[in-house]
This record gives sequence, C-alpha cells and structure tokens, in this order.
Amino acid sequence: MWLVTLADLALLLLGFFVLVMAHQGADRRALVAGLRGGFGGTGSAMMKVVAEPSPVAAAAIYDFAPGSDRLPSAPDAVIAWARAAALDPRIAIRVTGLADGSAQDVDPESGSAALLASDRARTVAAALAQARALPRGRVTIASSVQPGRRGVSLTLVYAGDRQ
Repeated sequence: MWLVTLADLALLLLGFFVLVMAHQGADRRALVAGLRGGFGGTGSAMMKVVAEPSPVAAAAIYDFAPGSDRLPSAPDAVIAWARAAALDPRIAIRVTGLADGSAQDVDPESGSAALLASDRARTVAAALAQARALPRGRVTIASSVQPGRRGVSLTLVYAGDRQ
C-alpha cells in the first residue's frame, strides 16, 4: 500500500515549483494549457471573465398579495423611472421578483416560491415592454426567495460603454 507522507508531499510541491520556475521564460499560455490538459481541463487558454454590472439606483413595487403575481397598483411610477433611465445607453435594468418564503407565498400551480418570484418579475418586465420604456436587450430578470417583502425590485445597473 502506498503511503504518502508529509515529506513526499513536500517533495511533490517542490518539484512543481521547480517545473514552474524552469519554464519562466517559456510561453505562459502554453504552460497553462499543458497543465490544464494534463488534468483533463477543457477550458480555452483565454477564458473570458465578465464582471457583474455595477448597481446605480433602485425602485420597487411591493405588497403583492400572497401567492399572486398580479400588480398591486399601476406601475406608472416605475415605468417613468425606467424610461428616464433608458436615456443613457450604458444603463440596463435588473428586475428581481421577490417572494417572502412563507407557506402562503408560493405559486398556486407548482407550490414553488422561486417560480412565483420569477412570475412577479416577468409581470413587471412585461409592463415595461408594453409601455416601451426600454429598448430590447436591456432588461434582465432574476428571482429571490427570502424573508421580507413580497414584490419586485428594479435595479439600475451600469452595463458598460454602449455608445
């Protein structure tokens, strides 16, 4: 039976660092691709990391009835807020449906609070689309289930330079 001791692990680590130092002048991308391939990795050598947009401002519609995705009031104020925000082409809106996690605040068909939260977000996003408050492709829908209020949170996010 093979027993890996602390000394064996230390020598393995030392060997790895010697290998890395020996290839210091070599192409780093080739070295990383070789190590990735040796361990069965499939990612590209230049994997792109996309940062989350930075939140700038927020609005909300609260007090949905438990288990319902129907708007509790007219969304005129939120539509006006979104329309004003859409004047800047670098801005997008994240619409997050909220369910409070109680036994009553679930989707009546599936019994899922997450699905109800998504339905609430879609209801508000549909109202924004119907009012043509935002150009296509600038709305993201999300959902959240946590103790608190039943509603929809709209977050204005800086999505980068779209000029």
